[in-house]
Amino acid sequence: MAGSKKGGLGRGLDALFADAVPVALKDKDTAVKTKKKDKEEPQDEGEKVQYLSIHEVMPNEKQPRKVFDEEKIQDLARSIQENGIIQPIIVRKRGKGYEIVAGERRWRAAVKAELKEIPCIIRELTDEQNMLIAIIENMQREDLNPIEEAEGLDQMIKTYGMTQEQISKNVGKSRPYIANSLRLLKLPGEIRALVEDGTLSAAHGRTLVGIEDANLRSKVCDKVVAEGLSVRETERLAEKAKEPAKKRSPRKQKNPDLAKVESDLKEALGTRVNIKYSGKKGKIELEFFSREELERLIELLQSLDK
Repeated sequence: MAGSKKGGLGRGLDALFADAVPVALKDKDTAVKTKKKDKEEPQDEGEKVQYLSIHEVMPNEKQPRKVFDEEKIQDLARSIQENGIIQPIIVRKRGKGYEIVAGERRWRAAVKAELKEIPCIIRELTDEQNMLIAIIENMQREDLNPIEEAEGLDQMIKTYGMTQEQISKNVGKSRPYIANSLRLLKLPGEIRALVEDGTLSAAHGRTLVGIEDANLRSKVCDKVVAEGLSVRETERLAEKAKEPAKKRSPRKQKNPDLAKVESDLKEALGTRVNIKYSGKKGKIELEFFSREELERLIELLQSLDK
């Protein structure tokens, strides 16, 4: 299934927005359009800025962004009332109306500003392209919280059979970044909510994923939130929580340089790394908790020599 989707976005996101000419409104119903660079070259009818009734335009069902800051939308609405919509909204035909591909925040603000019409560029896009563009736009503008981003990436895999490599190329993020993002979906609902609202960072969430015992994970999470612990402090607490309750013989302190390498590899590979080194030899251990996780690590390691 994934083999048929090598084309990704085809012309790419830059091409998609290349001719999204700026638009300014003198009032709620009148527009002043910026002049094109090349007047002699005719533009495809579907690429022109067209004014659509705001009631014909509907939100994107594939929109990965679930949370919109109402205060910021209200600020944007006031700006639109004063200056108009600077950049057209990208839409596609859907039923008797049009579905937003990119620009839902502007549309919401336009509704609050009580505009009757909004400037749009109509595109012919597949469901897959529609979802990809929505995710990419939000990721580039850093509008998604870590959980929304992970859910959007996961949808690419489950709905369209894309590989992490294909997603990496389409969204412009490294494969370790994609893998680390997807790991957040292993968190239970209550911890996901803390990452969503910014109480915990994505790095905090990835650290907590590594604690298999649900009760221990919950206790560590509560302590992190209550004391405002940093990611490094959370990692140390997580390691300590995973140790058996019985007393252990004192362990030799690990070389700080070696510990730094372990930390860097953990971040790059998206899993716990343990390096055992003695003299001139040693070994590197990588943790995995499922067959899927093992296959991901193998695929990632195999790609290193390409």
